[in-house]
Amino acid sequence: MPCPPPTLPPPADGPTPLAAPGAWRWTARTDDVDRHAHAQPDWHQRYEQLSPGRFQGLVQHVQLPGLRLVREESSQALRQRGDLGTGAYGFAMPLQQTEAAIFNGQRVDRDAVMVGRSEELDLCSPRDFRLIAAVVDADLLASLWERMYLKPLSPWIRAQLVLPARPAAAEALRSLHQAAMATATGDGAPLRDELALRQLRDEVLIEWIEVLPPQVDTSELSRVAARKRLVDKACELMLSHTDEPLSMLEVCQRVGASRRKLNYCFQDVLGTNPVKYLRAVRLNGARRDLRGGGLAVQDVAARWGFWHLGQFSRDYKAQFGELPSTTAGHRDHRSPSG
Repeated sequence: MPCPPPTLPPPADGPTPLAAPGAWRWTARTDDVDRHAHAQPDWHQRYEQLSPGRFQGLVQHVQLPGLRLVREESSQALRQRGDLGTGAYGFAMPLQQTEAAIFNGQRVDRDAVMVGRSEELDLCSPRDFRLIAAVVDADLLASLWERMYLKPLSPWIRAQLVLPARPAAAEALRSLHQAAMATATGDGAPLRDELALRQLRDEVLIEWIEVLPPQVDTSELSRVAARKRLVDKACELMLSHTDEPLSMLEVCQRVGASRRKLNYCFQDVLGTNPVKYLRAVRLNGARRDLRGGGLAVQDVAARWGFWHLGQFSRDYKAQFGELPSTTAGHRDHRSPSG
């Protein structure tokens, strides 16, 4: 199960209100994956940095009545888990990606739409990844769906799916979504009243619905879910022995899979192999402990199974662009800038 993100102090300044009650906008530039997770108001997420190098991110949210529009950028490969609240559905699409992303064990190409309930999000994104997303209240989506199609909301939308979109429709959606965010935030001609914001909301939401294919095949979901369960079980097992990491043979024996099968499932679900993933997660865990304070570098290294302090320092600097001692010396947890 996804863990909640580490506790960080609240941003120095909150979201900026818009014309409608409960509507607001928010922008944050981030330099750390935990700050990146924390910079997304009201959501509970956890990020792990999977690729080496300094992290740079951007989060933009526009909350309209019943609908949140999102634009997100990240410079490093990530695994993002968590939930965006109950009673809602999410839609997302890449803006830019160097290679395919993976959403709940399914490949995401450029003109693909991620869709499903807002809980239990699991997205692995490559370096230099940008996406747009919309999170809509279930009642609003159901009402608009019935008006458009004269039938109840399709049951498949409750799953976590990757669906193909027509390239022309996908490009039109990207343009409209970004233009709507710019308009609502005042980067374009700003909207000054509640009715205009609601009209903008409906226009964007209709475009997200219409980009979905007319027919949806869910026959592969059970196979995808089985692979993901195996990977989640192996991850839970490996992370329960961080101070003395298990060998891959021990992991395979305990989860009941061959090494070849486990590697195959990890590549399908996380885009990497078990050894690389475990190493990245352990380094992320060490970074959180160093930023939390109270432990010496050598104690943190031992806690996460890094027994050679020199090698730990080299691996840590390669992963995050700074030495462990530098992280330990900057424990102010500066808030993301809005």
